[in-house]
Amino acid sequence: MLAMQYRITLPADYDMKIIRHRVETKGPLLDDFSGLGLKAYGIRERGVDGSPVHQYAPFYLWTAPEAMNRFLWGPGFQGIVRDFGRPPVEHWQGLGFERGPAAGAMPRAATRHAEPVPATDPASAVEDALVRLAERARKDGVHTTALGIDPRGWELIHFTLWEESAPPSEPGDRYQVLHLSTPDVDALPRGRHW
Repeated sequence: MLAMQYRITLPADYDMKIIRHRVETKGPLLDDFSGLGLKAYGIRERGVDGSPVHQYAPFYLWTAPEAMNRFLWGPGFQGIVRDFGRPPVEHWQGLGFERGPAAGAMPRAATRHAEPVPATDPASAVEDALVRLAERARKDGVHTTALGIDPRGWELIHFTLWEESAPPSEPGDRYQVLHLSTPDVDALPRGRHW
């Protein structure tokens, strides 16, 4: 499993109805994209849930690198480049994936929390994060949750989809989820990936 996200920060006066319309019309185009475990079409709106910015920030879980490559070099991502410029694409090796009690519902919110991996004993930090992943997966309202790592920058990424709004105690950036594509979600291996 590979996790991926690009975050496009938009001007403070940007009309977010444009992004909502974009997702409404283009979101379903990936509903049957082979190799895509899931794509959460996330947005942040300035002043909502503490967000200081307007942002379009979809999050992906891929079943294999070939599928991610097919998307990045294909027409879908080229539309992003054409309309917004080429954003940096963050990606992480998947460490774990779990479905929660609300996996059958349409998620309306997401959280993204990044944390550095300490220089001493990174294996323990990963193990602790996997324990927290399993605990989070059991929380009421959790649709799905994933954990990834960037070993170049030594960063863990926690991404969770929520049936409704995320609990106030959940750390990280908060997103509204406008659409969810899950063509190969059943192919994503559950539990730890090592």
